[in-house]
Amino acid sequence: MSKILVTGADGFIGSHLTEALVRSGHDVRAFVLYNSFNSWGWLDHCPVGIRRELDVFAGDIRDTNGVRAAMKGCDRVLHLAALVAIPYSYHSPATYVDTNVRGTLNVVQAAQELEVEKVVHTSTSEVYGSAQFVPITESHPIVGQSPYAASKIGADQIALSFHASFGTPITVLRPFNTYGPRQSARAVIPAIVIQITNGCRAVRLGSLHPTRDFTYVSDTVAGFIAALESPDCVGEVINIGSGFEISVGATALLVAEIMGVDIDIHADEQRVRPQKSEVARLFASNTKAKELLGWQPRYGDIGGFRRGLVETIAWFNEPGNLVSYKPDRYNL
Repeated sequence: MSKILVTGADGFIGSHLTEALVRSGHDVRAFVLYNSFNSWGWLDHCPVGIRRELDVFAGDIRDTNGVRAAMKGCDRVLHLAALVAIPYSYHSPATYVDTNVRGTLNVVQAAQELEVEKVVHTSTSEVYGSAQFVPITESHPIVGQSPYAASKIGADQIALSFHASFGTPITVLRPFNTYGPRQSARAVIPAIVIQITNGCRAVRLGSLHPTRDFTYVSDTVAGFIAALESPDCVGEVINIGSGFEISVGATALLVAEIMGVDIDIHADEQRVRPQKSEVARLFASNTKAKELLGWQPRYGDIGGFRRGLVETIAWFNEPGNLVSYKPDRYNL
């Protein structure tokens, strides 16, 4: 059985992906960010049986030697380690270049030198900017409307350049707006749920008009696993999205309806992106994923979105989970 390295295994999507791989019987090395607390991030919340099966490597994706050491003995790599918060990228853009661009260079360079079988690199729908046509296919123009998006464009191009230059077996997976249990409060759906759960009925949000293609985390995880196993996706960029769009404002009202409360939505200036930086519309074409990966969303359309929200809300409503969040603070 091959050994799989998952970078960013301690994060939101990474922890779900790592857990799914272990449950499927895979041998997984989980790359987590080194810290003096010996924390494995969200992996600490996985069942004990899952944690016992993990080979955990604590390091920093920005460290060339550490990345190469983590990859030794691994046959395939799922690269998810990244800085992802858009507001913080306005504040500290250099850290996004260091982590997302240089970190990806470290991964693909080590993969090329060690001759791994496959690297699945994580992109983001933010690289498209505001939709110039919908649904957004992989041939849509790339537009960096935030330092975060620009850093991910750079990371994608670094990864693809290694495939073109050295034949490194790389697939670029481009998830759209993943949501679900364990997501950071910086994201809109947790921000809504946490405020309501803590008794707030004047919910503070940023812009309400943008539409998003929200994709439930288990669908995103299934996309990663399909890309890892498919022989037909090397050198390809592939969207993973539900193929359904809904506005931020309508999402807030739907969450409130599911939670059985009435809310007023208030614009919070600190949550609003600069006007030219706001991505107004994201709506995925997932045709390529269906054709090359045999993947399709189980939580697509409005019915699937509602089911995903119900599961997400139930997780956040567990006191043991909610304690990990700070509801009285805006999370960059």
